[in-house]
Amino acid sequence: MAVPGFWDNHETAQESVGQLKSLHAIVKPLEESELGIQDLAAMIEMAAEDESFAQEVPQEVERLESVIDDLELKSLLGGPHDGAGVILTINARDGGTDANDWADMLLRMYAQWAQKNDYSVELLDRNENDEAGINSATIIIRGPMAYGYLKGEMGMHRLVRISPFNSEGKRQTSFAAVDISPEIPDSFDIHIEEKDVREDTFRASGAGGQHVNKTSSAIRLTHLPTGTAVSCQNERSQHKNRATAWKMLRAKMAQIEEEKREAEQVQKYKDQARVGFGAQIRNYFLHPDQRVKDARTGHSVGNFHQVLDGNISSFLDAFLRWRMKDDK
Repeated sequence: MAVPGFWDNHETAQESVGQLKSLHAIVKPLEESELGIQDLAAMIEMAAEDESFAQEVPQEVERLESVIDDLELKSLLGGPHDGAGVILTINARDGGTDANDWADMLLRMYAQWAQKNDYSVELLDRNENDEAGINSATIIIRGPMAYGYLKGEMGMHRLVRISPFNSEGKRQTSFAAVDISPEIPDSFDIHIEEKDVREDTFRASGAGGQHVNKTSSAIRLTHLPTGTAVSCQNERSQHKNRATAWKMLRAKMAQIEEEKREAEQVQKYKDQARVGFGAQIRNYFLHPDQRVKDARTGHSVGNFHQVLDGNISSFLDAFLRWRMKDDK
């Protein structure tokens, strides 16, 4: 980073900065734990002569256990793209307007998680629903091991609550599908034949400036051999939307390649994202009681609103540990 001209290519520089942050996320706690163990040994020696030090030992042991436990968790993030940013897409599924509202709630949940962990969030695409919520939305979350932590979120998320859109106050079950792809840097070799990609332009939807809904600046790319489609309408410039859409398509192709390498392991998550009732990866209940339970790991939290405020790290950690056991 100290080399002259490092910042001349901003995108390449950002890639290097991202790699540095991912490495710091592992190296710093590792160094901290090594120093902490040395300090603990000295503290135990002094505790033999001074009881005040003896009282501090259990607290220091607990702190070090927490640091080492976090390092052990990071060691599970060894996939080829685990250190990358994540492209996260949410689509409303079964449940009518409740599903659209639910998709919007999930979007906020992931944005809140990112904010709490000092990750950045960039909105790529947001398709508003006429009544409430969204039909779909795509964001990029960037930070150390973002894809590694969030890749287990891919699948169907099910909400059970008393519907605010039902005048009779009936219980409603609604679904939203979360799709996850790694953000692939331009330096990563993903070959896509241009002749295999169909480009469609359309007018952006939703509130905005005077250019919104007046020019066909939004871009949709469809990879014909696989049927994979991505779209971007966040920028006013068609050129910028096209560049971002290609970036999203390369990410999807990288994800497909990774799925091929890990077909048996990943297929279950891929299938869950495409089917409805009974295949959800996580259940969120507001009625008859408040709780959130992961259908794969069994991990449960009794505070629905705390989870929707972005406190999902315990679910992410539980998935990584469950996946490690599943691999064995």
